[in-house]
Amino acid sequence: MAIQPLRPGDPHTLGRYTLLGLLGEGGMGAVYQARNPHGRLVAVKVVRPELAAVDEFRARFRSEVNRARQVPPFSTAAVLDADPEHRTPYLVVEYVDGPDLAQVVRERGPLSGGALHGLAVGVATALVAIHGAGVVHRDLKPRNVLFALGAPKVIDFGIARAVEATSEHTRTGQMVGTVAYMAPERLDGPVERVGPAVDVFAWGAVVAYAANGRSPFAGESTTATAVRILTGQPDLGGLAEPLRSIVARALAKDPAERPTAPELLEMLLADGTPPPRPRAPGAAVTGGPARSRPSRRTPVMIAAGVVAVLSVAAAVVFANGRDRSGLAAGPPSAAPSATARALVLADPLTAPGRWREQSAEGVSCWFDGGLVIEGMTAIDCPGPADVVAGDQSIAFTLRDRTGDACADVRFRVAAPGRFYLLEVCATTVDLMHYDGQGQAVIGNVTRMWPEGGTSRFTIEVTGDRATVAADGRHLMTATVDDPALSSGAISLGFRTFDDDVPSRVVFADLEVRAG
Repeated sequence: MAIQPLRPGDPHTLGRYTLLGLLGEGGMGAVYQARNPHGRLVAVKVVRPELAAVDEFRARFRSEVNRARQVPPFSTAAVLDADPEHRTPYLVVEYVDGPDLAQVVRERGPLSGGALHGLAVGVATALVAIHGAGVVHRDLKPRNVLFALGAPKVIDFGIARAVEATSEHTRTGQMVGTVAYMAPERLDGPVERVGPAVDVFAWGAVVAYAANGRSPFAGESTTATAVRILTGQPDLGGLAEPLRSIVARALAKDPAERPTAPELLEMLLADGTPPPRPRAPGAAVTGGPARSRPSRRTPVMIAAGVVAVLSVAAAVVFANGRDRSGLAAGPPSAAPSATARALVLADPLTAPGRWREQSAEGVSCWFDGGLVIEGMTAIDCPGPADVVAGDQSIAFTLRDRTGDACADVRFRVAAPGRFYLLEVCATTVDLMHYDGQGQAVIGNVTRMWPEGGTSRFTIEVTGDRATVAADGRHLMTATVDDPALSSGAISLGFRTFDDDVPSRVVFADLEVRAG
């Protein structure tokens, strides 16, 4: 994702966020790359000043943001923060460092096979999460599908309805979105008819674009494209069965004939056979027709079933290289087993020993069946100065997370400000490189870590590669080739993003092996 320097007139700070550069600009406002007070990169979307001056917009923005924050981060960029009361209201979301679908298709050509199917599954998964929270995206298009670790993530949902439904905006006859991916009811009908089915239509258009390199309704002008959407048939060349039939159903003119997002996902994970959907008599179109659901599985359960498909897509899309974060394309070749390395440090962390208790303002490290870290700020708990050099593996258990707690494991700590850091938070796992001058995220993946949950994490360092796994499942592989960090100590720490309510996390059963 290209980042442009801040322009004259661009803000340099918004609330507690420091703006670093411009990511893009559209009809709703500008999007900036920014850094939060804890050093994490985020994306900040700032709405246009003329919208900010409308009280009706602020009220709708506040409501839509509250809904968007309920969207689980399954194939979506997590909504992290917002300030509807700011002079220019803004929304803060997870920063996804990767190309968008339009860039991938432009540079590498249309997708096919497992990559195309993985894209279809990933975007459908995102719609399950978005619609399950009562949100309609309204602007799903190739530029709003980014690839993180090769897997698709949908961005830019959460405020389109607030903009489109604001009278000062709609009086001009404008709509939010790109015509080539708009459903017929958005082009020729009242706003009240716009429901989740418009996103399903956009899903079909996006998948067809990925397969062909062009919109399925592309015309010589915007008007010609709109006419084709309203009256013509889509160009589905490049799509094979059963995906072709699923996309065709999603592009039905009548929103009542389109599958829901969960139905899309079930068809994609099965053989393409539509699940039975008897309708209630007289079902209204406004919020989508009344339908029986194909199963009792929740969106979370359905989304959990797509992980393997998305992993295949990641490997195929990025089979010929790496993205700019330095991550490998797909799961790595097998690293040496941790058990084959010599044990150099072991601590159950049930009582003071190699790690010790410490209290600082607002946070403390203490022991209660594990190393408990609790508070409202950050701390690095006092630990051993043992230097581990070369190839190594670090295994540890994390449990009893509450609030916004993030668990920090520093390794190859060579000096203050020089180390690698694995940070495990509620919805993300980040691998970072600190070089004494600043930090860089070299690996990132979305992973749900519910409050109270327990997980066993491993970091395997072999040569210049670090592989991270959780409960035996591969999360990421990144390059760790800083010559100044070929060896160093290991430390355990904590940080939280909530300055008002104490959070906690517990470390247990640490093992470090080398060789």
